[in-house]
Amino acid sequence: MKRIINLLILLALIATQMSCDTQKNQKGNELFKAQQVFEEPIRSEGQNDVIELRAEPIDTVRMAIIGLGMRGSGAVYRYNFIEGAKVVAICDVVPKNVERAQKTLVDAGKPLADTYTDSLAWKEICERDDIDLIYICTHWDLHTPIAVYAMEHGKHVATEVPAALTIDECWQLVNTAEKTQQHCMMLENCNYDFFEMATLNMAQQGKFGEIVHGEGAYIHDLRDGYLFNEKNGYWNMWRLKHLAKEDGNNYPTHGLGPLCHIMNIHRGDKLNYLVSVSSDQFGMTAYAKEKFGEDSEYAKANYAKGDMSTTIVKTQNGKTIMIQHSVTSPRPYSRIHMVSGTKGFAQKWPRKGLSFEPNAHSYLSDEEMEKLLEEYEHPITKEVGAKAKEVGGHGGMDFIMDYRLIYCLRNGLPLDQDVYDAAEWSAIVELSRESVKNQGMPVKVPDFTRGAWNKVKTVTYFTE
Repeated sequence: MKRIINLLILLALIATQMSCDTQKNQKGNELFKAQQVFEEPIRSEGQNDVIELRAEPIDTVRMAIIGLGMRGSGAVYRYNFIEGAKVVAICDVVPKNVERAQKTLVDAGKPLADTYTDSLAWKEICERDDIDLIYICTHWDLHTPIAVYAMEHGKHVATEVPAALTIDECWQLVNTAEKTQQHCMMLENCNYDFFEMATLNMAQQGKFGEIVHGEGAYIHDLRDGYLFNEKNGYWNMWRLKHLAKEDGNNYPTHGLGPLCHIMNIHRGDKLNYLVSVSSDQFGMTAYAKEKFGEDSEYAKANYAKGDMSTTIVKTQNGKTIMIQHSVTSPRPYSRIHMVSGTKGFAQKWPRKGLSFEPNAHSYLSDEEMEKLLEEYEHPITKEVGAKAKEVGGHGGMDFIMDYRLIYCLRNGLPLDQDVYDAAEWSAIVELSRESVKNQGMPVKVPDFTRGAWNKVKTVTYFTE
């Protein structure tokens, strides 16, 4: 009898557990149904993933730089200091920008580049058979069209951020890279800043323990000049037009990129879903009224972009990432770059600091922090950091990025950033916009690797 009673109790416990599991599954299904889901197209037959893609080594990388504004002109200068890179073509719709870039090459004792100023000249450049790499620094709307066309014509691609503005464009990049087996790198320079590289090294050596949460941002007061000064700002004021037409985080990658590499996104984990909210817009209108008067066109304009956009992403392995965007508020610059693990913590802004068990309640002293940063300096910044600071480009990180791109192409190595990075990080633009539009409703992040996210287990910056 006792055995029968025990058996009945066991069966009752099992039934209760099954009921709980059913309820959990129902809740999970309800959450899934509540999410907005973007289609994940099936990979075409004969099309393969490009995880850790290796291409044939290129002894001298012949490159065309398209877009010679602030970013493009800086790239022309930096490439004069990188062995194995040759700028053979330069292109911009503003002739003065082309002239300035050509003078940069001449002053460095480099050969003259072929010059282009027509608005569709990028197609002709991509069709040339004497170019290996197309380096895209145009306004955002042209990043994907040029990148896709270039890969279709057998060129490797490096494009400024964001690489894409819509989920459809993200898939265009992924599918074209997979079909052509060409490299497509987004030029996320912040991955190569010195503190970010050191924290990547710390994370990979287990200094933070299990990474649980990260925070990144692009908080940059761009109201003056960049947004309203047509003479010294963005060509045709294109960036202002983006702020006028769309909400959400339209520039997510500077804060997100370094964290995704630290957290091994699509190398053992993946972005799963996000929620996003934005404040209303106040700053642009207030600034325009003060600078141009209440009756000015800028003061009367409607700006869709909220002053602060905040996005929270949940990963497949249960980690979280917060990303913020604000370019219309009077605040000090910040990308936050915060890493929180089970054994330690790092943050770059607003207070640069490190803390670790067993005294994690307090920051290390500045002396202790600098000693530890020196100990964990990334091998790549040890190799080229001094030269990077000498040449410049956002404190040297631009030079390190360009150096690594050419190094990997010359040696037939996988690039540090691949097309899935470009797609995942850029996807936040439309995904956050949709979540904001729907009052913070969860939105599923597409798996741009289509199941290959667990194929390798860690981010690797290859050196051989």
